[in-house]
Amino acid sequence: MRNQYDQADVARMVDHLAGAIAAEFSAANQLNIVGIRTRGETLAARLAENLIARGYARLGRGVLDITLYRDDLSEIGPRPLVRPTALAIPLDHNPCVLVDDVLFTGRSVRAALNLLTDFGRPSVIRLAVLVDRDGRELPIQPDYAGLTLTEIPPGHRVNVRLAEVDGADEIVVESGR
Repeated sequence: MRNQYDQADVARMVDHLAGAIAAEFSAANQLNIVGIRTRGETLAARLAENLIARGYARLGRGVLDITLYRDDLSEIGPRPLVRPTALAIPLDHNPCVLVDDVLFTGRSVRAALNLLTDFGRPSVIRLAVLVDRDGRELPIQPDYAGLTLTEIPPGHRVNVRLAEVDGADEIVVESGR
């Protein structure tokens, strides 16, 4: 199993995701791209840039902070860092692509769906992730995935690092410590 992916790999994956989204949604209609903080937000920005280059002019951008919607909030600590959710976009009756870096258990996506629907009712919600890995605890699957990893040993982590947040683009599968 390959356990490291570099900047060029990440760029290809983002381009693949944008291509898959463009194949489903017309550039002539409103489309919203909403990222889950932190790396989902960064990936959503990259996808938006890619889609704009493909002719998408009616592209809404949003960011979700799911901290207070997490089912493990009590385990985070007494003072979780909550940053703003930004959804000043026309959600109702428009398609929405929810973006995150890694889909593992499905719990972050469930929290994001709950938060998103508190703000409006998109016509359809699609899930785009950079990495889809084994270990689902909820029946949530991505509509678009840049990379699918199916043989991650127990106790291993998939770490996505992005230049805007971490100083470099890479995906690394590491043993848990």
